[in-house]
Amino acid sequence: MRIGLLGTGNVARTLAHRWRAAGHDVLLGSRRPRERGDLGLPVAGLDETAAHAEVLVNATPGGASLNLIRSIGAPALAGTLLIDVGVGLSDDFRTLTHPNNSLGELIQEAFPLTPVVKTLCTMDATTMVAPGDLTEPGTVFLSGDDPEAKATTGKLLTDLGWPVSSQLDIGGITTARGQEHFAFLFMGIAGGVGSHTFNVKVVTRP
Repeated sequence: MRIGLLGTGNVARTLAHRWRAAGHDVLLGSRRPRERGDLGLPVAGLDETAAHAEVLVNATPGGASLNLIRSIGAPALAGTLLIDVGVGLSDDFRTLTHPNNSLGELIQEAFPLTPVVKTLCTMDATTMVAPGDLTEPGTVFLSGDDPEAKATTGKLLTDLGWPVSSQLDIGGITTARGQEHFAFLFMGIAGGVGSHTFNVKVVTRP
């Protein structure tokens, strides 16, 4: 697939390398693409990246994501699956920029013709692309209102190393709130285990 990733940070680059290794056509989107030619990945402007993409991935800082996506415009995004992996945190990591809802919900509300799927925001970039390196399989969550969009997202997660058995559809885009609010527990666990490379697993009764 043609995958456009908004952002050129660690998360965007890590995902892009892994999806490219799986055979996808990836393009990073930047507001200043001429300054980002040293990444070892193709980089273009935001509008060009959106036009290129069958699937667009928001990997920008969550507090700035909505305005950045709005700068592309709703017509350019209509019908394009948008996978949102962002979480909006304050500079001191003590508060959420969207404390009463979620970035995923706000993007879906602003772009009703763009199916939004929230996923991968409950882990660090290393775990996103190498879940099999952990001591046992963990869980990756999917939130979204469009079943076809979630099915496509699930296939792309499989290409990152997530088997179907590790993917958990938790419901509509409103459930993205729980994924994003997990950020505080994530930071607590990271302090407890002394690492950001870990994941959680949902276990149920037999």
